[in-house]
Amino acid sequence: MSNNDFRLPLNVQPTHYDLTIKTDLKKEIFEGLVKIKLDIKEKTTDLTLNIADLELSDISLYSHDLRLQQIDISNSFDSKLERSTLNFPTPLPANSTAILTISFSGILTGSMMGRAFPCWDEPLLKATFAITMISRLDTTNLSNMSVASEEVYKPGTSDYGDAALAKMFSTLSIGEQGQDEWKITKFDTTPLMSTYLVAYANGKFNHLESSYKSPLTGKVRPLRIYGTPDVITRAQYALDVKAKVLPLYERIFDVEYPLPKLDTLVAHDFDAGAMENWGLITGRTSGFLMDSERPDMATKKRVTVFQSHEVAHMWFGDITTMEWWDYLYLNEGFATLMGEVIIVGVLYPEWKVDSEFITEHLNDALDLDAKLSSHPIEVQCPDANQINQIFDSLSYAKAASVLRMLCNFVRQDIFLKGVSIYLKDHLYGNTITKDLWDGISRATNVSGGVTYRRTQDDGELDYEVTETKGEIKVRQDRYLETGPAEEKDNQTIWTIPLSVLTVDETGRPSINNTALLNTREDTLTIDTSKPYKLNAGTYGVYRVLYPEERLFRIAREATEGDAIFSLNDRIGLVHDAMALAKSGHATVSSALTVLDIFKNETEFLVWDSIAENMGVLVSTWWENEEIVRGLNEFRRNLFRPIVDKLGYVYSPSESVDISRLRTRAIGQAATAGDQAVIDTLKNMFGYYMTTKDQSKIPMDLFRITAINAVKYGGLNEYNFVKSLYEDQTTPPTVSISAMFAMCAIRDESCHVDTERFILNKARNQDIIYFINGQQMNYDTRRRSANFFMDNFEALEERYKGNFSFKDLISAALGNLSTESDVERINKFFEARDTSRYHFALAQTLDSLQASVGWIKRSTRDISEWLEKRKL
Repeated sequence: MSNNDFRLPLNVQPTHYDLTIKTDLKKEIFEGLVKIKLDIKEKTTDLTLNIADLELSDISLYSHDLRLQQIDISNSFDSKLERSTLNFPTPLPANSTAILTISFSGILTGSMMGRAFPCWDEPLLKATFAITMISRLDTTNLSNMSVASEEVYKPGTSDYGDAALAKMFSTLSIGEQGQDEWKITKFDTTPLMSTYLVAYANGKFNHLESSYKSPLTGKVRPLRIYGTPDVITRAQYALDVKAKVLPLYERIFDVEYPLPKLDTLVAHDFDAGAMENWGLITGRTSGFLMDSERPDMATKKRVTVFQSHEVAHMWFGDITTMEWWDYLYLNEGFATLMGEVIIVGVLYPEWKVDSEFITEHLNDALDLDAKLSSHPIEVQCPDANQINQIFDSLSYAKAASVLRMLCNFVRQDIFLKGVSIYLKDHLYGNTITKDLWDGISRATNVSGGVTYRRTQDDGELDYEVTETKGEIKVRQDRYLETGPAEEKDNQTIWTIPLSVLTVDETGRPSINNTALLNTREDTLTIDTSKPYKLNAGTYGVYRVLYPEERLFRIAREATEGDAIFSLNDRIGLVHDAMALAKSGHATVSSALTVLDIFKNETEFLVWDSIAENMGVLVSTWWENEEIVRGLNEFRRNLFRPIVDKLGYVYSPSESVDISRLRTRAIGQAATAGDQAVIDTLKNMFGYYMTTKDQSKIPMDLFRITAINAVKYGGLNEYNFVKSLYEDQTTPPTVSISAMFAMCAIRDESCHVDTERFILNKARNQDIIYFINGQQMNYDTRRRSANFFMDNFEALEERYKGNFSFKDLISAALGNLSTESDVERINKFFEARDTSRYHFALAQTLDSLQASVGWIKRSTRDISEWLEKRKL
């Protein structure tokens, strides 16, 4: 099916929606009435619009030109396309206007993929919206815009001005009218916006309030954050972040935030992490709540990033919207780069977020792009199932990585000027890739061709370096995690900045950011007797393969500090070494040697990259006890000295780097089986269980403490963390830690209990944490995969209408490691309709094949390297 087959016909276009919604939380239902103003572009008797999970009634159409009201004579519904075609007896003339009126009702669910009202639900079909809500008096109504009026409903006294509205009010029974009080909330009309950004919410919410002053106009706008009364006190930090980042975005983009307010609503069970509804950001508790009395660094960073990312969408996505889902990366790539790197870097320069981007996003994107099942950033979306699947690391992390590469290539200030041009040229409009490159090209006088192809081609490349005296030859090929690409998969030639770092006679480094490789291979004049490196700063979206001796030399030179090679260079070197070992371009022993060379490193983010890659190795060889034992001994030797140096006590006066390094080192030492560290953590948790005093456990260590207490404990510890999860007042950080800890238990009866708990009591948003926790426990890894497949139908039905089912597939099956696993999974899915998750399934199978090949190729190499360390 092509995009044109799936897209709505454009013979009719909406311009305005009058939407009235009545919610009843006691009955968990809603009903509504929508009046849609239409421009009739071509003569027609049919109207085709999107509908899903709604019951329709009282459909009518009024033509202004004909002065005729008519009802539909037939309507058809296509469940696959999620749209309905309404047929009317009298044709609507071209170039006329009409009003379509539909009554509808539905059941309140946790679905993120249903539709809250009948509409032309495509990003391009922007309209204005006037929303009215009818709800119980003791609840709060929220929507995109500010409240225009709110009044108590009094039976028999209201002038509805519309028979359909009168009918809606009449559904309030006499008993309800006598016993319950209702209210009517009207909201101001929105600017032009896409339907997927429309939001309304009703519940028993409390709120915190702040404001910000626009640096462009001086206008003061209210900012609020809403949540249930039991959690709202933990939302202050997220509100503070919102107040800080809004003026930063306005200054950078030179575009004022246009709405009269910006709210955030915290939901207890939310399928996506968060959603950028214009003027009403929504998201899960873990993304917006932090205990200000006992904050931990991971939560502080997560809340900062969540709020900043969603605020970025107020410009990228809301003011300026992608023309179709093919261009999702224009929303998510920019929100990731702006909201998680550039803006957060201004707020917290000590976090070194540009460097952390390499591990959090760039490496993640390169790993996913190294599969044959990869897809381009700009990916065709011919149907709803495809749309739901492209919310992945390629649309977020790879898109942000390509934009970050371009930003570095042209300079950040010029890049942001180009972004401002792009936004101003398309205020309240829709865009495609070319529009972005046009804006940046106007600011830079540089062709967008440097990165334009990277949005349209799938796959990742590696640069292989070979040396001769006085020069190096650089060759580009597609990089696949399974090994060198076959010729049929290696046809693309990219134009990519090389970013060549060299040093002069005085030892001073310089970077040539103008060098490009736009052929299969080229030769560069470089004095190979001195230090050099490609992809300086690790801004390029590719791997670099050096001769082994050069790799070791760069690593040794990098240990001398930042004089030549930066923090970014060291992080990138670690990730590239292990990735190229996985694919067989290099050896695991060479990657392990690089990690060993960095054993005296002082920067947290380098240690973070070392920890990530050691974790990948151990997890891949998880069924080889000898290899796991040897790798864990090496891991203990790397991280235990840091624990001994830094201890377990956190100080408010210490640097963020020290705090995070302590957390990482203790976690790695415990995971590697260091008994002294494990005993210390168990003692901390034992005191907490006995006294209910949590203060002895630093919040930064709570998760690893709880996990080890349960792993090396028993039923008492298991039941204790289970009770933490079941307590609705438990902060999200502790609740998530409790889920992982429940899954760390070694007791068989507790494994059964956890599985029952997942099926019967866990919130939908939390099942992914349980699955990940089971996968971290090697005693339950294979059992967890079996549990997922045994309960596949129930879970699939439970996640019907939600985005995250695809993530469960990757989590439950992606860590297996044998050919028989691959065969079994293929057989399991061969007769199933995988259209909802075929991307994730293909990527998972590619990962398993890569692991199988890696184990076959490198087991002996690792064993020999570990054996040599003992000599």
